[in-house]
Amino acid sequence: MSVSLEEIFCMHDFTPNEGQREAIETLEGPLFLMAGPGSGKTRVLLWRTVNAIVFQGVKPDEIFLSTFTEKASKQLKDGLQSILGSVTNQTGVPYDISSMYIGTVHSLCQRLIADRRFTEGRSRVKPPILLDELDQYFTINSTRFWKVSKDLLHIEEQELREELKDYFGRRSSSKHDIALSLISIFNRFSEENISMSSLFSYANAQENNTLLKVVNLYDWYRRDLANQNMVDFALLQRRAYDTLCQGNSSESQFKYVIIDEFQDTNHIQEQLFFKLASGYKNFCVVGDDDQALYRFRGATVENFVQFPDRCQYYLQSSPKEIQLNINYRSKKQIVETYTSFIDKESWVRDDGNGFHRLNEKTIKPHNQETDLAVITTEPNTSEEVAKEIASFVSKMISENIVEDPNQIAFLFPSLKNNVHVKRMKRALESEGINVYAPRAGQFLEVEEAKAILGVLIHIFGKPQRQDYSGSYQDFHDWLDEAEALIQELMNKDERLLNFIETKVNELKQCREDYIRLLKTVNDYEWSIKDMYNPKKHKRVLVNTPLISQRANKGISAGRIDKLVEKKKEEEKPISLQYILNRATSVDWNLLDVFYRLTGFPYFSRLFKLAEDGTDEGPISNLSMISEYLSRYMEQSRSIISGGRLVEDKFGNDFFGRYIYGLYRIGESEVENDETPFPKGRVPFLTIHQSKGLEFPYVVLGSPGKKNFGVPKNEEIIRPITNRGSEPLEKIPRYDTMRLFYVALSRAEKGLIITNLRGRGQVVDPAFKKLFEEMNYPTLSSIDTFNLSKVTAKEEDIPKVYSYTSDYLLYIKCPRNYMAFKKYGFVPSRTQTMLFGSLVHKTIEDLHNKIIAQRGDSDESR
Repeated sequence: MSVSLEEIFCMHDFTPNEGQREAIETLEGPLFLMAGPGSGKTRVLLWRTVNAIVFQGVKPDEIFLSTFTEKASKQLKDGLQSILGSVTNQTGVPYDISSMYIGTVHSLCQRLIADRRFTEGRSRVKPPILLDELDQYFTINSTRFWKVSKDLLHIEEQELREELKDYFGRRSSSKHDIALSLISIFNRFSEENISMSSLFSYANAQENNTLLKVVNLYDWYRRDLANQNMVDFALLQRRAYDTLCQGNSSESQFKYVIIDEFQDTNHIQEQLFFKLASGYKNFCVVGDDDQALYRFRGATVENFVQFPDRCQYYLQSSPKEIQLNINYRSKKQIVETYTSFIDKESWVRDDGNGFHRLNEKTIKPHNQETDLAVITTEPNTSEEVAKEIASFVSKMISENIVEDPNQIAFLFPSLKNNVHVKRMKRALESEGINVYAPRAGQFLEVEEAKAILGVLIHIFGKPQRQDYSGSYQDFHDWLDEAEALIQELMNKDERLLNFIETKVNELKQCREDYIRLLKTVNDYEWSIKDMYNPKKHKRVLVNTPLISQRANKGISAGRIDKLVEKKKEEEKPISLQYILNRATSVDWNLLDVFYRLTGFPYFSRLFKLAEDGTDEGPISNLSMISEYLSRYMEQSRSIISGGRLVEDKFGNDFFGRYIYGLYRIGESEVENDETPFPKGRVPFLTIHQSKGLEFPYVVLGSPGKKNFGVPKNEEIIRPITNRGSEPLEKIPRYDTMRLFYVALSRAEKGLIITNLRGRGQVVDPAFKKLFEEMNYPTLSSIDTFNLSKVTAKEEDIPKVYSYTSDYLLYIKCPRNYMAFKKYGFVPSRTQTMLFGSLVHKTIEDLHNKIIAQRGDSDESR
């Protein structure tokens, strides 16, 4: 039985408009899709892929589909499984997308590097270890890095930091600030795919000694990671591109290359994508230059604006251009507001020849109703505007205009150290409205973080306070607050007190065992670096006076002797240090403590708040804490042993390095893919964080941002690359306009724009013009009864659930399902993770062996 594309549309209740249909049916050649806000681009990508697989006979593994976020890739995978499943039900033809290249560019780069199709011969390539942003920060901001800097550049650390502070225009020469500057410029060097010879040549030609120092540090950093088979995100992309360039057939592996959010790609990504598409030339890009927000991450909006020219250069072909210009998200007045706003700036090139944006856009609202949708506050001070907004939001909630407070999003250009944000938060809380602020202040300041880490302070101890001021002093004040919070809880909960005291005593015993064993080692004039020999060392160590029964068993266990023998055969001998650490280690880790704590009343009530739908904020915070604890365990790669407890080494490392690093970076609450914003709370987001999302009601908390001038990185990079980008002096203005365009276009039913006045407040000139022209009504002049009520809506693309990992897990334990599947808690014990990795590795090895045998068979023919 056959089925038509129209019939599948009908089965899934989808009626494409003219532009969408043309995009779905256009499969051959380059395709340039200009997709405005709310235009259904995800659905177009989904149906275009379905058309290729079902009606053109394209194999899923011949399609490369890159998305900007993991959430978007999951949406597309779920949608494909749903639609292709319905086709199979009609036709009996099965479809398997498990081998399809679909995901973020970073996840796909990891696959490319390890894919035998792109490597010379059939030798197996070991994928590099990926450092994410946090790992990269701790790598650069480390004692080792600064020691290497001193030795490499022959300059004292403080002198170097002062020099880099002046070069990057930083206010501080702290390790933290300088590390952030170095990370940023290192990433730009990598993203622009600039060779080391070019960098050295340019720095020498400019006779810029500071830039030369930066280039030398970058060269060492790059080589050091390569020696350890490690990459950061930017270097991962370069590694993937190099892999493609070294292969003979990379251009012919994918018949279709499809890239979402192309306006946010960087130079190395552009090169990589065109390389993959150069064989069949079926290269489709989707994006909107007015929503280009990631210049600070190296994104180059010209990749999208100049895509037709780039196609001619790379593919010797012109793309078909299609506009997806019907907005299905927002009411008519909201669409008119953001389209009018972006036109308040001149985008004409300096020579008058063309524009710095795609100028001929006609965004049309699908909803033609002219009812109330955009409102402003009275022009007033920050304090008064906050009160006015809070009172209005309270009415919206009490009068059931929204079903849940999380349907009203507050968007700000920045949340960090923002006095106005704090006032707005306090005003809402005074109305009894809880706030979930993903980037307002430090994540560590939330009560759940203080409580969990406060317990760990009591168990492991905290670093001694030194005579420093600023952030260091603030951090130690925070440590004291967390410690005091748990002391108060222990006074109320005897079980919690006993639990903590038990852990403290276990660690004390481990520490004492280690010291006694170490004394034995020293008494016999051994070195802890010596290779462990059971015949020589075992009896002596076991007879160490006063060691615990646990330590005794740890040394005398037969399995240790077998392990020693095995490692000796592998020429990886075990040292005395290893034996001492193993014998004096506890059988629990940080995550084990974390999950034990969730059983105590203070923490268990947070799960109940989420279970009954009252407030999901605290459990979302707990999930984030579990992730940070897991990351530390992976990063430190060390068990909790007596050796690490001596001289408080564990506490100093965990709190003094890792948690302090998080505190300085400002790592913060982040929405979970499955539960973007907790029920029961109004979300506060940066505009960057809101990109790609939509909300029934949006409050634009600040209609302006301070201009800090041309980014230093752009000043450094521009002369080296010189690719005809936007004028440097216009970058701050253009980026500001795009930022607010994104904010305004997130709203579905209602948009509230604050109209701030007074000292320290900035109102963008474009908003001033907008207020004059549109004459929006103010909050005080309208009745909330006239606002559109929010009703629950079904997802455009349904989620797909697994029988084993979703249904059976839920039946077995609903709370476990809620924690691990819905909120993303990290499991505490490693056994299941180890087993899963082992199975995956075994399957991969079998798969590679079959490929190799198939290749040998082909060659023998």
